[in-house]
Amino acid sequence: MASVLQVVSSDAIRRIQRVQTVTIAWMSVEAVVSLFAAWRARSPALLAFGGDSAIELLSAVVVLWRFRASAAHEEVERRAARVAGALLFALAAFVAVTSITSLLGYSEPKPTFLGIAILVAAAVIMPWLAREKRRLSGAIGSAALRADAAQSVLCAYLSLIALAGLAINAIWHVKWADPTAALAILPLIVWEGREAMRGKTCDCC
Repeated sequence: MASVLQVVSSDAIRRIQRVQTVTIAWMSVEAVVSLFAAWRARSPALLAFGGDSAIELLSAVVVLWRFRASAAHEEVERRAARVAGALLFALAAFVAVTSITSLLGYSEPKPTFLGIAILVAAAVIMPWLAREKRRLSGAIGSAALRADAAQSVLCAYLSLIALAGLAINAIWHVKWADPTAALAILPLIVWEGREAMRGKTCDCC
């Protein structure tokens, strides 16, 4: 019985490593493309989304490292979570200033079809990754992987909110839609930062 459990555990860990590798590859593309499109279009919504993606990339790397190491590194994970939380608060402040500046007319977001394309892709890919991580975390009882799954769900929500702002601006040329979408994203970023700073690794409490 012990050998069977060991085989199942090893197989589950290999699947987790594959899922996290896919996550890291996708989040790298998502962050780079989103931030590039945000810079080109002066888009606060894309800036918020791309910045959050970059920070989630850090989280995915930490989780993959944990499952590649022979022992759990809870202290390293907690430290990385606090750093990610601080970065999320800094991102929220920067996005707030950028959005307000845009709403006051000091900068004007432009339509960006590259930004829309990456947001559509994220809205499709992130829920699938979240489902896989939840299934695997339930199988092995990993709170760290469950937390990473929650971040993937949040990323999907962020992509939909940002997509709404960009689409409205692209179709109807409503300039305030983009920074308004960014401001709508802010509470989710602040919540994610607070949870990370508190060191919570699951959404059960």
